Amino acid sequence: MTDTTTALEPLVARLTETAPGLRVETGPGSTGTYAYDASNYRVPPRAVVFPRSADDVVAVVRACREAGVPVTARGGGTSMAGNAVGPGVVLDFSRYMNRILDIDPVARTARVEAGVILDALRGATALHGLTFGPDPSSHSRCTLGGMIGNDACGNRSVRHGRTSTHIEALEIVTADGVRAVADGKGLRAADPNDTDAVRRVARLTADIRGLIDANLAPIRTELGRVPRQVSGYQLHHLLPEHGFDMARALVGTEGSCAVVTAATVRLVATAQASTLLTLGYDDVVDAAEDVPEILRWKPTAVEGMDEAIVATMRARRGPDSVTGLPEGRAWLYVELDGDDQTAVDARAAELLDVLKAQGRTTGGRVVRSPAERRSLWRVREDGAGLAARLVDGGESWPGWEDAAVAPEELAAYLRDFRKLLASHGLTGVLYGHFGAGCVHVRIDFDLATDAGRAATRRFLGEAAALVVSHGGSLSGEHGDGRARGELLEVMYSHRMIRTFAAFKEIFDPEGLLNPGVVVAPARLDADLALHTPSEVLPVESLFSFPHDEDGFAGAVRRCVGVGRCRSDAGGVMCPSYRATGEETDSTRGRARLLQEMVRGDLVQDGWRSTEVRDALDLCLSCKACSSDCPVGVDMATYKAEFLHQHYKGRIRPRSHYSLGWLPLTSSLAGFAARPVNALLRGPVGKLLARLGGVTTKRRIPAFASRRALRRALRGARTGEPAKALLFVDSFTRAFRPEVAGAASRVLADAGIPCTAEDGLCCGLTWVSTGQLSTARRVMARTVAHLDDGDDRPIIVAEPSCAAALKRDVPELLGTEAARRVAARVHTFTGALTDLAAPDWAPPELPDNVVLQTHCHEYATFKGSHPRDLLGRLGVEKVDEAEGCCGLAGNFGFEEQHYDTSMAVADLALKPRLDGIDAVGGAGRTVVVADGFSCATQIDHLAGDRGIRALHLAELLDPTADQPGGTP
Repeated sequence: MTDTTTALEPLVARLTETAPGLRVETGPGSTGTYAYDASNYRVPPRAVVFPRSADDVVAVVRACREAGVPVTARGGGTSMAGNAVGPGVVLDFSRYMNRILDIDPVARTARVEAGVILDALRGATALHGLTFGPDPSSHSRCTLGGMIGNDACGNRSVRHGRTSTHIEALEIVTADGVRAVADGKGLRAADPNDTDAVRRVARLTADIRGLIDANLAPIRTELGRVPRQVSGYQLHHLLPEHGFDMARALVGTEGSCAVVTAATVRLVATAQASTLLTLGYDDVVDAAEDVPEILRWKPTAVEGMDEAIVATMRARRGPDSVTGLPEGRAWLYVELDGDDQTAVDARAAELLDVLKAQGRTTGGRVVRSPAERRSLWRVREDGAGLAARLVDGGESWPGWEDAAVAPEELAAYLRDFRKLLASHGLTGVLYGHFGAGCVHVRIDFDLATDAGRAATRRFLGEAAALVVSHGGSLSGEHGDGRARGELLEVMYSHRMIRTFAAFKEIFDPEGLLNPGVVVAPARLDADLALHTPSEVLPVESLFSFPHDEDGFAGAVRRCVGVGRCRSDAGGVMCPSYRATGEETDSTRGRARLLQEMVRGDLVQDGWRSTEVRDALDLCLSCKACSSDCPVGVDMATYKAEFLHQHYKGRIRPRSHYSLGWLPLTSSLAGFAARPVNALLRGPVGKLLARLGGVTTKRRIPAFASRRALRRALRGARTGEPAKALLFVDSFTRAFRPEVAGAASRVLADAGIPCTAEDGLCCGLTWVSTGQLSTARRVMARTVAHLDDGDDRPIIVAEPSCAAALKRDVPELLGTEAARRVAARVHTFTGALTDLAAPDWAPPELPDNVVLQTHCHEYATFKGSHPRDLLGRLGVEKVDEAEGCCGLAGNFGFEEQHYDTSMAVADLALKPRLDGIDAVGGAGRTVVVADGFSCATQIDHLAGDRGIRALHLAELLDPTADQPGGTP
């Protein structure tokens, strides 16, 4: 570590001199995070740099050339082939160089910086009825620079082809720091007045023309043979008959020839109408057999997947997460488009009839509902993550996830490929772009042992020979990277391999740009990331991690880098990343650093690591990742475990005591609520807050007296036999006992009379602050009381406490009693959804509801959503603030987290609250938030305007006067 740091000092000093203000990170907290992408590989960089302009890139490339340090360009870091990791300096374009510079709707072009996220571009061009054609499944977080690097395609490549088809011009920096522009006519200096750059570009052009002229025959016969032939360099674009298109030739070079800083891309018109046809099959080979017929109908997409992905989605996100699929064990999605919806639907129905007549389908249907279509596409788009960790806990890996053949050859290739898997005793999860002949597969390789790695090498060699025998390509869109570069000699002649090497040498004679890929590739089994716990980390966790074979180490290994946590929209994960935009604040960044901690290489002090502590600091413990992450990373649990181990035997942060022990202190405060509240509202309250590490920018919620709960429940008694237990949690008891009374009345009205259970605690605050030993004691007492032979449902009004009882209690205690209690737990929404009498009708409800669903309820109770319940009960419009409220239990009350808490609130909740005034007299709008944290944040944001959040129980209370949320 010391030698590396010393060697970096001249480089960092040079960058400080030539690019003032350039952000350069060299510590383990950054280099450990950027050592990974979405592949099997781990290559720690020496530094991570965040350029803000092309001039910054020039400065970095020149400084690295002087120092002999390699440079790797990186976008969203979602490469599955190891294209986005490197041993020198990693340039992260996604952080700052992410501007859309120009959109020309007449010319149908856009000029964008390399770090622009695809969905951001598509959102901007949609205003003009245009879009960017290629659409990888990672569209919510992949960058245009990354797509250019590996010539990405996506689901609709049947219609739109590869990224290279849509590139007008590339703005690049060469290996010696010259800015140039590559377009359809060749290469030119970006500044025609820079005579040195003009001479350098002219020399490059002449050398490349000479190389192409000397190798016309192999280029014409070996390249561009199938639609998805991405492997190698696409030198056929430089042939005389193709006009020396340097822009398209550089697409797919994986940053190994030049650094792309910006691009001018072509746009396509958005379809006026489209529909989705889902087809079921007994087998993926049967599905592939139907592809040639489907292609005759000119679809926009033909996507395939097998049963393992669907089963995993349903297990992780609930049985209703996948609807609309016909019976079968494999499926095709076929999308058709046109100018008229009726005509498109009719074509889809006609195609369905044709395919049924051919006899291979087990069923099919036209999916007309836009919501259902979005849900189905999400299953396909999450395929890489869902296939990584399946229902049975088995792990699978990329490495041979991207082969492509001609579509008419697909069925034969799949038939032979499955025989090859069987002969090696391997299992593969299949999905992919069947209409383009491109198959993605994750395989249960053993990458942890020498024998397993040797077996993997043998399989990959035979797989390469197999796809070549079918006229195909090793890579169909992910690029060769570190996974397939070594196998290019199986696919191409020695002369072609030498031509690739010569092309790179012309651009990068010193081999500093993304070394180890395509040319002079690293061994495909070098630098593998899979690890076993090191001696510096005795992994004896308190959480049981029952779904992970290797306990904590296996749990953090769930992250395979697909990066869905880096999305800016959709789902709830990851609020801190959405607020800061920093990789280290994403679920993926934290998981990768935890993997480094387990490995014990860069992060060498195990549980005491300050780098890991700092990376976890802004995690809100919202648990959304446990649901939204395709592989089920649960960062809230990992954080709780880490904090427990990190502070074991040491003084903790002050807020861990003041907020972590809140159930106890609030219970004591209830004996003298009035004087305590008066004290806390004055100067003494602010002093106590500062002493406890609590922000003074929020009002401390008023404590309720112990008599308040008894009064609230007194009027809720019905005299009927109780069918359920109402668990009165610490937050409800201490701060809003009226919710317990309302919940009891509503449940009785719905045919679920309850008896209240008071004085128990789920242990949540001790879990979120990492005080797990105390949490276990509290939980054990609660479980002992509840597990008394009673099998009645346990209904919890506070969603976070319900989630703790449902998941944290059994995973922390690990007992049968805890699991029995957890199985009985329902949220208030869940009880009304699953247990209410069929003829129950609530009182009249408002027309409009602004809803803030608690993150823990969203993550843990997937089958019962407040939005769906409100819709079924007759609310016409539910405007849900999809995302975390930002308060998140203790997080938003902690002094150092207040600003982040408010930034998270600004993402979804605050705009909804600000919009309430605009509704005015259009209809009464009520704000509903079952979570105490959510309601407290809403009061903080809008309480001065008279807006108060109601618990759903208060909204449905048959004895209430229907209080509204608007002023």
